[in-house]
Amino acid sequence: MSFSLDIKNEVARLEVSKEEKITELSAIVRNSATIDKDMVIYIENNVVARRIFKLFRNVYDINPIITVRKKYFNNGLSYILTIRNKLDEILDDLSIVKDGKYLNIPLEYIISDDDLVRAYLRGLFLVAGSINDPKTSRYHLEFLVDDNKYAKFIMKILNEMELNSKIIRREKKYMIYIKEAEKISDFLRVIKAYNGVMYYEDIRIYRDHKNMTNRLNNCEQANIDKVFFTATSQIKDIDKLEEYDMLELIDDKLREVITYRKKYPEASLGELSAIMSNDGIKITKSGLNHRFRKIREIVNKIENKKLDK
Repeated sequence: MSFSLDIKNEVARLEVSKEEKITELSAIVRNSATIDKDMVIYIENNVVARRIFKLFRNVYDINPIITVRKKYFNNGLSYILTIRNKLDEILDDLSIVKDGKYLNIPLEYIISDDDLVRAYLRGLFLVAGSINDPKTSRYHLEFLVDDNKYAKFIMKILNEMELNSKIIRREKKYMIYIKEAEKISDFLRVIKAYNGVMYYEDIRIYRDHKNMTNRLNNCEQANIDKVFFTATSQIKDIDKLEEYDMLELIDDKLREVITYRKKYPEASLGELSAIMSNDGIKITKSGLNHRFRKIREIVNKIENKKLDK
């Protein structure tokens, strides 16, 4: 079972007030119903289909006709709910039709407080939403709707909750999406999918910790590579001085660091400084770097003179 289905199955079992049921139904009908002489709702999840059936029965005291069909391309089933009674009353009550005209966006009373906004988003998610499992490579929550103005309405109420949603055109529809892990977790709290929140947070924290560990390991490896490159470069400069018989011509301080570098070829400058200090030679990492830079300058001068000849 997918994570989206887990979340839908969880919120489809919530007990809510009558006002919330009406608002949830408003979002469901707006985004999944075909309305002509009858209202027909197509659903692919039996738990969501039962939720919608119970909402109509509890709020309007009617029993939708349920037809179950096998899908053509897989072994799944689709559920068709048909409502024939009290249609005008229902459409008016749900703010789908007003004075004989279809409403693209519901009237204010449908989402007049925070609980009703949560209910509307819950209904929308049940029929038009999907969410990636946090175990996958990317965090993603989306709603697919049929109209740009309506998409902006959904984005507005999401962003009033600071969920940072955005809109993109997808073929003939519009996708409202959220990609930030923390915001997706906040959305699950909004629709009261608390089991989903716990699972999502556990996986998110594990992934964040793993990513941090990988970054630290990469930084550590980069530092090791840098130390190796620096030490190797210094050894090469020392070899050049030996090749040109220049060791006896440089001062004692430079010969001193050359001796320790040859003895400890893999040590970092910090480690080399500590070793020399333990031997009674007080020198900082910066001081070591300065001396090795002088050795490099001497080698460069020798090589430049040879090129001029």
